[in-house]
Amino acid sequence: QEQVVESGGGLVRPGGSLTLSCTGSGVTLTGWSIGWFRQVTGKEREGIACVRRLDHLTYFEDSVKARFTISRDNVKNTVWLQMTSLTPEDTAVYYCATGAFCSENGTLYGTDHWGQGTQVTVSS
Repeated sequence: QEQVVESGGGLVRPGGSLTLSCTGSGVTLTGWSIGWFRQVTGKEREGIACVRRLDHLTYFEDSVKARFTISRDNVKNTVWLQMTSLTPEDTAVYYCATGAFCSENGTLYGTDHWGQGTQVTVSS
């Protein structure tokens, strides 16, 4: 079964950092652009970060642009979302997905494989 698996979520204090991982299982991530999304309970899922398939250029939504970075390692078949200066507003379920292309605001389009999500809670 082709899927992506997120990990690394948890509870972190405001101002803290957390790194999420997205690993391909049965799917080779090198063939895809990869996006990170998050969803707050009761709200729509939003795209926040995206890394392109070939040149690894990255794009971010404005609210995370100065705080989050995204990187990928083709050998490890993994993409990471490094999150710093976290605030309670970053509390959400975070998902990664494979897809076709990234928009300049960090949203991945043409999505295919989705993970099950990992919970990030920012609270003191």
